[in-house]
Amino acid sequence: MRIDAHHHLWTLARGDYGWLTPHLQPIYRDFTLADLAPHLAAARIEGTILVQAAPTEAETLFMLEIAASAETVRGVVGWTDFDASDAEARIEAMAAHDLLVGLRPKVQDIPDNDWLLGPTLAPLLAAMTRHKLVFDALVLPRHLSRLLPVVDRHPDLQFVLDHFGKPALSTGEIDVWRRDVALLAERDNVVCKLSGLVTEAKPDWEPADLRGAVEHVIGCFGPRRMLWGSDWPVVDLAGGYAKWMAAAETLLADLSPDERAGVFGGTAARIYLSSRGRRPC
Repeated sequence: MRIDAHHHLWTLARGDYGWLTPHLQPIYRDFTLADLAPHLAAARIEGTILVQAAPTEAETLFMLEIAASAETVRGVVGWTDFDASDAEARIEAMAAHDLLVGLRPKVQDIPDNDWLLGPTLAPLLAAMTRHKLVFDALVLPRHLSRLLPVVDRHPDLQFVLDHFGKPALSTGEIDVWRRDVALLAERDNVVCKLSGLVTEAKPDWEPADLRGAVEHVIGCFGPRRMLWGSDWPVVDLAGGYAKWMAAAETLLADLSPDERAGVFGGTAARIYLSSRGRRPC
C-alpha cells in the first residue's frame, strides 16, 4: 500500500489557522478530501496520515471526525497544549481516540529555542510513550541539536523528523543541518519524513536542487527509516502535488523496488499504524 504520510485539510471558517492569510493566495481557501482525491488516484495512494495545521485541540477533533468517516485517512497526527498545567491529562484524553497516532507541537513557532529542553516536557513524552503515540518534530535546523538529548532521554518514544528538519535549500547553507541530521540518524527511534523540501528550495526548483539533501538523508538514515509525505496543500505554493511526487520518484530511482515501497508506504504503515496498534493497512 502507498501512503501519503503528511497532508492537511482545512476549513477557513474554523478561524484557528492564524498563519494562513490572504498573502498565501494559492492555499487560502478550503481544502477537503474531495480536493485531495484526484492527486491520490494519480499517485496510486490508498491511505494517508492527516496532520495538524492549527495549534488547537478543536482542529484535532475536527480531523478525527474526518478520519472516522473516511477509509482513506488511516491516522491523525494532532496537537495539544504541551504548556498547559494539565497537559498530561490532555494527552491521556487525546490518546483515547483510536485514530490518533501522534502529536505535533509546533516547535518551529515557539519563541524559546530551548523549549525542547524544558523540564516539564519529560512526563508528557512519557505519557506519549505509554500510549504509543508518535512525536512529529516540526523543527528548524537550529532545533536539531536540542532535539538530540530529548531523543536520547526517551528511547522508547518514536520520533518523526518532519520535512527533513527544514534544511535551508534556497541558500545552500546546510552544513550544520547535515551534521545534526547525521547525529539524529544514529538514534534508532528517529525516522525522517521526505516532505516539505520544495517550500524550502528556491521558487524555480528542480529535482537536482533537492538531491544533495535527499542523498545525505538516505546515506544517514537508510531508506527503511524514511517515509514520504506530500505536505499538500502547502506544496501548492511550490509546484504542486504531481511535481513533488515526480521529483521524489526521480530522486529515489536508484533504490530497490522494496526500498522505494518502504519510503512510499511501508515505513508509514510500520511507524504510525501497525507497530502502534492502530488500524492496519
